Amino acid sequence: MSNYKSLRDILKNSKKALLIGIGGGGDIVGTIPTGDLLGMFGIECVYGGISWERSVFDPVPGPRTFEETRNVRKLNDVVWYANKDTVTSTGVSYAESGFSRVWGEETLLIGIHAGPEAVAEGILDACRKLNADLVIGIDVGGDVLAQGDEPGLMSPLADALMTAALYYVDRNIPTVMGLFGYGSDGELTYSELERSMKVLAKEGGILGSWGITQDALKKLEEMISTVPTEASRMPVLFAKGEFTDTTIRSGRRNISLSMSSTVTFYLSTKVVYEKLSKLSPCVCGCKTLEEANDALHSIGVHTELDIERERLNAGGSRANSSRK
Repeated sequence: MSNYKSLRDILKNSKKALLIGIGGGGDIVGTIPTGDLLGMFGIECVYGGISWERSVFDPVPGPRTFEETRNVRKLNDVVWYANKDTVTSTGVSYAESGFSRVWGEETLLIGIHAGPEAVAEGILDACRKLNADLVIGIDVGGDVLAQGDEPGLMSPLADALMTAALYYVDRNIPTVMGLFGYGSDGELTYSELERSMKVLAKEGGILGSWGITQDALKKLEEMISTVPTEASRMPVLFAKGEFTDTTIRSGRRNISLSMSSTVTFYLSTKVVYEKLSKLSPCVCGCKTLEEANDALHSIGVHTELDIERERLNAGGSRANSSRK
């Protein structure tokens, strides 16, 4: 398992990276500042995210499978190529499709139905086929740092599963976890985020950080004009001096940001998994998404899959949810 002590150690030994938004929705937008940083090291980047849109866009609960996706081609059973025309079988466009439209290149979609170990094998196979030697998973907002007892936590399942998958991948090639938009999704409070960051700092799990350059800001502005996303939009507004305290998710979450929200913090996957997370080890041995969901239930955690199913059963109140 990789045991690098700094981000510099990792980047100076890398040639090509997969940058993956790990939380679904618009998390792929949050990979742009990291792509900007990697470009300075001469590292080629392939961008992607998971095949899960929020219910305001896709009323079908949970992530989509390959069979439920159109205009997509397989790299393997877990990782697929998406383009500007990629949609669900019901015609819903992915954030990755919008990203492709702006970027002018295909992106990757990752299916997470088979559980973390199978997802990791799919990512490793993609790395081999694409000659990638680094995987960076980006979470927007910071709920990936959740320990499960936070009252505002609403989307722990995708983050827990992808953290466990990256932990598996890390046994073979280096992985890094990134947090962009500190607090911008309104799920964890600043005190809850700081509690987790203190644990990571004490354990040597913070590898480095990187802000938004003017080049990256221009790309982010262009991207958020095409890809609907609330959590990734907030740091962009702050970086432009246009942000004011607000609410997102139809007024259900209060957002108050600071300059830290424009920074991407890079974290050791190993330390996040072994020293901080209570959720990702819980789903580690699960073979399906449903098993992972049930595993989180066993420790008293309600998930985004539960919320989407409840809304559908209640009549599909799409106005109460939004792309991350």
